[in-house]
Amino acid sequence: MIYVVEFPHQGRPAAWFAFDPEDLLRKVRAAKAPEGTVYAALTPRQQLAEAGLVPDSPGAREAQPEPFVLAEQHGWDTPLYRADYLLGPGVWQVEPVSPLDACRAALAHGRADCRVYLSDEEAVTALYREPCYQGRDGFYAHMALREQLIAMEVIADDL
Repeated sequence: MIYVVEFPHQGRPAAWFAFDPEDLLRKVRAAKAPEGTVYAALTPRQQLAEAGLVPDSPGAREAQPEPFVLAEQHGWDTPLYRADYLLGPGVWQVEPVSPLDACRAALAHGRADCRVYLSDEEAVTALYREPCYQGRDGFYAHMALREQLIAMEVIADDL
């Protein structure tokens, strides 16, 4: 289980979960869809195919110039990575990008902070040890994460 705690600039923190990394990516993409690409890993050939074209299609270069530019630089079958919130809008690179790093960057965008915990144990440890969940300032964040952990039956409701 993956737990996410979002700290807005104003208002109360919110917590939610994802079942696995793929579910996290789906949820983050759904939340950020109109704003940018959270994560993509495609070759220039695949980018062109998404538009229903192949390199030899008439007018393909004019209709979709970016895959042609990328293919000239890196080859048609070289995997390229895009993560707008991590690399900048529209940037494709050869160096691999982790989907988790891309999700973290997208989640943090526009927020004061965002915490991602990759296991039940990590979330429970954070709940009781990280300063952002302690004291008066951490009350609402503590309660948000605590409620998620109770709902997932990771901890007991001891109040």
